[in-house]
Amino acid sequence: NSAEKKGYSGTAIFSRFPALSVSYGLGIEKHDKEGRVITVEFEKVYVVTVYTPNSQDDLRRLPYRHKEWDVDFLEYVNRLQKIKPVIFCGDLNVAHKEIDLANPKTNTKSAGFTPEERMSMDNILSSGFVDSFRHFNQDPQHYTWWSYRTAARERNVGWRIDYFCVSEALVPKLKSAGILPHVHGSDHCPVVVELNDIH
Repeated sequence: NSAEKKGYSGTAIFSRFPALSVSYGLGIEKHDKEGRVITVEFEKVYVVTVYTPNSQDDLRRLPYRHKEWDVDFLEYVNRLQKIKPVIFCGDLNVAHKEIDLANPKTNTKSAGFTPEERMSMDNILSSGFVDSFRHFNQDPQHYTWWSYRTAARERNVGWRIDYFCVSEALVPKLKSAGILPHVHGSDHCPVVVELNDIH
């Protein structure tokens, strides 16, 4: 699902299993010009990939992100969740807790760690979703994004902003969740989750 603005944003899902249906966006025009959401329906679950808008260095997009996007995205996945369990994944552009970034004290007013963005993540987790990585691992220094500007990856000065979140109903099926920092290709690294018996 690509953005109208070439090279700006986009999402994709690759699956070895046939889908019942595929949809693009949230169904809300103001959000759906940037290619940020794809939903694939399988027999037992929905899988959603999402690229949450960045609030920008000067926080100019924070009001849109916090008051509009975050609210509408949560409403969307909650609507799906009433039909069948949901797995959603992607760059949520938020480090939820202090443990999720290397320098929390100096970033409280930085995009991705504002109180508003962290509150939106609280809202997700209080709506029946589970952060699959933190379900298994409460240790610090696990990150998924490092700035190119300061050789941050070599020093592991990063942020954990990429997630697999699952409906609470899927927790008994969770087998593992992890981060693959040794896999290079961008300033992010892959995140993975394994579940039993969801086909």
